Parts: sequence; structure tokens; C-alpha cells
Amino acid sequence: MRHAGKDAWAVYRGLGWEPMFYKNRDFTMNHIGLGRRQFSVALGAAVVGALPTARAQSESRIVLGQSAAFSGPAAQLGIQFHQGAKLFFDQLNAQGGIGRRMVEIRTLDDGYEPDRCAENTRKFIDEDVFALFGYIGTPTSLAALPLLTQAKVPFFAPFTGAEALRQPFNRLVFHVRASYFDETALIVRQLTNLGVKKIAVFHQNDAYGKAGLDGVARALAEQKLSPVATATVERNSVDVKAAVDKLVAARPDAVVQISAYAAAAAFVRAARKAGFGGTFYNVSFVGTQALADELGKDGAGVVVSQVVPSPYQPSRPITREFLEAIKKGGDKVQANYSSMEGYLAARVFAEGLRQAQAGGKVSRDGLIAGLESIGTQVISGFPVSFSATSHAASKFVEMSMLTGDGRVRT
Repeated sequence: MRHAGKDAWAVYRGLGWEPMFYKNRDFTMNHIGLGRRQFSVALGAAVVGALPTARAQSESRIVLGQSAAFSGPAAQLGIQFHQGAKLFFDQLNAQGGIGRRMVEIRTLDDGYEPDRCAENTRKFIDEDVFALFGYIGTPTSLAALPLLTQAKVPFFAPFTGAEALRQPFNRLVFHVRASYFDETALIVRQLTNLGVKKIAVFHQNDAYGKAGLDGVARALAEQKLSPVATATVERNSVDVKAAVDKLVAARPDAVVQISAYAAAAAFVRAARKAGFGGTFYNVSFVGTQALADELGKDGAGVVVSQVVPSPYQPSRPITREFLEAIKKGGDKVQANYSSMEGYLAARVFAEGLRQAQAGGKVSRDGLIAGLESIGTQVISGFPVSFSATSHAASKFVEMSMLTGDGRVRT
């Protein structure tokens, strides 16, 4: 099945998928008088420049440590997630915090590099942060895992769906998002339902890329298929020429991309220039808004799986709450999937803190017990489930598509 020359939307209507898109542009960069790239630079500088000096845990504060990319080709992932989480915690603190204790996120930039993340994690552990929160990426999170496990520091809501952080079970690690297996299963199911069987994989050459490749291969194997070709790109690189040459030569009908937004955008542009007429699918880690910003009009028809509800459809309770929080905060945070995930992660974390507070003095063990006691419930319309034997809160996945004009259909 070839898609060159076809109406991009017609392919998806074949599944009966008639998406809606966000028409209210109030929550865009232009709303605050900055271009997207200007805003990205300014916000990145603001986040990194505002890093606080080392302070020990106190009875008046609950200090969280976040190591993330705030610079480099993956910077928007860290910036946007952090802004969403901070939006929630700032407003929680304005209402008295948790038991009159304020929640503070301390940030350190790792540039999406494992060695830097490990060093940041050691610093946080030395400073006795209460928990680690919102780490960005698989290779970075895996570098932190043995350190936090030895120090017995809870690790909450890493921005990754890799199985290596889920299995074997670690009582210190809690996931809010669905796994890459969940995302790639839906991607492959949608493609094969459309009759697309020649599927290639473009992936980052590290633990994240391997996790996504494994997910695609696993989903294809269930239908007695396998990738027609695979090719890699190095982390924090946009050198995609060799990958484009290899995959275009294999003549796939679709390419599943397992990379961050800069490399994904470079691949889309180069593959199309080389004559590829198929479709592009991405997992959520790519950073949907950042990818749309990088691609501009070239983004039309590019698909991204999502692990949180659309931040553009106020029909959902969690989205209404998120958009109202942005408005209340002075419209300083862009509504997008990454900031929405940060907000949701903070929302769920606060629920665990409340449960811990109800059980007495807040402690790390109390937080773990508090999160596990959440059980199965719906938080602002979003189903979550934690228990003593499962710390993966969600399997929610849905598909979205870039429109080429800065909007996203879901």
C-alpha cells in the first residue's frame, strides 16, 4: 500500500477516525508576543538561570529533584514538562501546600546525557531531596536507577515508557504514563488495520531507541510480521543521511520514529526530499509541540501517539483544570502535551502526598505507601491505578496528527 499523492486525512478516515482539532489559539507562544523559537530560548535560559543553590530538606518544604534536558536538541522536553509540573505545584503552594509544607522542584540540566544525569542524581542524593521527579528520557533515567535504588530515594514520573524501568519491579519507581509497548502496539495496530505491512523503524542508538524498536518488533511479531528495515541516529544528533538512504531504499509504506524532535524532524524532511511518499509515526517522547515547531508546514500528516489526554480539548476534566490553571497563572505556560504530562504528574504526586500526610508524618516510606493506597481511581477524569505490586498508573494511549500549521488533531 502506497500513500504518495493521497489526501493525508483520507488514510485515517479509512479507520473511521475523524479527528477534531484545536481551534482556540489563546494558549500559543504568539499569545504572549514571542515567536516559538524566541520563547524556547528565553524559557530555557529562565529555567537554567533560576536554578537554586543547594539546600537541605526542611520541615517547611518538600524538595524534589529533577534532572532533565534544559539545553541542547532535547531541551524543549525538559522545559515544557517542568513548566507544567511547576504550574501545579505553585498553585498548590498558594493554597497552603501539603500540611502547610511547600513543594519545591529543584532542577539540574543534564542535556539528555546519562553521565551528566548520574552526576546530578548524586548531587540530589547528597542534598537529601525528598524524591526524584520528572526525569526526562530512558538512558538518563537508567543511569540514575542504581544510584536512587541504593539511596532508597523514590523516583516518580520519569518521562519514558521503557520496560527496563518497569521490569523488574522496583518499589521506589512510579510511572504515570503508559509504556512504549502500549504506544507501539497501538501504532502497529492502526497501520496494519489500514493494510500497511511494510513498516520500517528509525530509532535513536541507545536504550530509548532499543526500547521503541523492541516494542514495534513485538507488536509486528504478533501478526507474523517484522520491520522491513531499521536505521539509527545518535542521541543529540541530527545526522540522519545514512538512515534516510537505508530506509528509503527499503521502500517501506510507513516509518516509525523513535527519537527526540530534532532528529525526527530532520529525518522527515530528508526522507521526503529523497522521494519517500509514506507516512511517519512517532511515540510520545518525541515532543509533539516541539516537533510541530521544527517541521512547520512539513509536519502535515505526521502522527504521534499520546499518553495523556489532549491539552486542547476542554471537554475532558483534566484538560479544563490544566487550561484554567494556565489562565490563573497569567498565561505563562504553553498548553501542549509535554506541559500537560508535567502537570498531570504533579497532580498525581500531590495525591500520594495527601495520602501520606493522612497517615502521619510525611516520609519517603509514607509517600510510597500513600501512592500505593491510591488504588484504582479517577483523578480529574484520568484513570490511574497504583498498588503494592504495580507502580504503572496508566495504559492510556491515543493517536494525534500534526496539521502543518501548528495545530494537532486527536
